[in-house]
Amino acid sequence: MDPLSRLMQMSVDELRRAARMRFRLLPDIPSILSDFAQSIAQEIRSRNARNEPTRLILPVGPVAHYRMLVDITNRERISWKNVYTFNMDEFLDWQGRPVPLDHPLSFEGFMRREFFAHIDEELRIPEDHCFFPHPFRVDEIGERIDELGGIDCCYGGVGYHGHVAFNEPPISRWYRVPVDELRNSRTRVLMLGDDSIVVQSIHSSGGNSAAIPPMAVTLGMRDILSSRKIRLYCAAGERHRAIFRIAVAGEVSTDYPVTLVQGHPDAEIVIDERGAQPIEVGLR
Repeated sequence: MDPLSRLMQMSVDELRRAARMRFRLLPDIPSILSDFAQSIAQEIRSRNARNEPTRLILPVGPVAHYRMLVDITNRERISWKNVYTFNMDEFLDWQGRPVPLDHPLSFEGFMRREFFAHIDEELRIPEDHCFFPHPFRVDEIGERIDELGGIDCCYGGVGYHGHVAFNEPPISRWYRVPVDELRNSRTRVLMLGDDSIVVQSIHSSGGNSAAIPPMAVTLGMRDILSSRKIRLYCAAGERHRAIFRIAVAGEVSTDYPVTLVQGHPDAEIVIDERGAQPIEVGLR
């Protein structure tokens, strides 16, 4: 049996013994989303209590936890006045320009419209504390992270092919990016892989892949791996089962960029109990 097939068939106990990254199981996907919201709230709550700033990298995908986070914030009166957020990535059109904020797939538009605007005004994050990667100012967001003292916690999902933010397996017929180069990659513009576009279309456009912007700007692995903590959530059901196993126990490879998180001193990946079970191949 080849190593990948063996990895897919390991029991959860065997996977724990083989894992190079800590993982945690929750009963179901709603529990994952609730944990996601509670974790962000607790990060801010604890740092507010020490009168320290909170510096976070945040994803758009998953998104359902943000409404929960709004409710927690407003109910418990958690101030975001000393919070700094850095969005992971953003869609670009075919010319490498940001999609408009009112585009239904704009990550910045979503964060401003569906999250920040719903936090009570007296608790709301200041406008100049929110940062989004821009294709024409690619170094700006990383420089701001450095100026503010680094990231306290990077939150994210995991892509079908193991991308964190849009750090996808590098696409080139001619050049293979070494692991160390991807590990030290900075904010950059890239074409999205076909698999990312297809998966995005299934979740966002009824399978209409032509509706998905073909390019993106993303934070690099350098800023993600430099975060003091990394918390990754697998909340997409079946499509996360294989990549979860590769993430925690697969060989480190640019073919699956999430494997670069292995060895981080405080990283954790969260999945539901069913999603962590051994994978059987067969028609259903």
